[in-house]
Amino acid sequence: MIKKTDQELIDLILNGDTNAFGELVDRYQNYVFTIAIRIIKVREEAEEIAQDSFIKAFDSLGSFRGESKFSTWLYRIVYHKSLDQIKKNSRHKTIEIIDEITEDRLADIENGLEFMLSKERSETVKKCIAKLPAEDAAIITLFYFDEQSVKGISQITDLTEDNIKIKLYRSRKKLFSLLETYIQPEISIRNEKAI
Repeated sequence: MIKKTDQELIDLILNGDTNAFGELVDRYQNYVFTIAIRIIKVREEAEEIAQDSFIKAFDSLGSFRGESKFSTWLYRIVYHKSLDQIKKNSRHKTIEIIDEITEDRLADIENGLEFMLSKERSETVKKCIAKLPAEDAAIITLFYFDEQSVKGISQITDLTEDNIKIKLYRSRKKLFSLLETYIQPEISIRNEKAI
């Protein structure tokens, strides 16, 4: 059986085949929930936001013009619904960087983050991402886990590409400061093996 494209499913839905929407939900429910939980950090609320996002997507499907991928359009709905929930709850948490990270440590940050994103370390990364402020967590998730481009994240969040680059840079630094206790021993071990 040939898998239908998003656009083929959308066309079916707009022509009255509501069952085709179930295929879109199956296709994107994990990503939608992941974005919501990274921002909201409360499972029940994230599930509710994911459900509300799919309902809004279904109700607004006629306005989808195909200027971006369906997934980008859907993620944008989730992102904004999540931020609206945070504003409603007034529970936005922030963290401060304990130590300033100097420019010469940026290579360590990049290498460390790439290393930590391997599968056996992903749980540690996810826990640290959960400690980031909502917007930072969303941007890191979209960039690293959903492999969205800066342009794609810009379309989802309504922020400029330059703003996304700045936020990515700052989010990486914050994440690195949280991961540093895990990364430093690994970098030391790799450096010792290289000698």
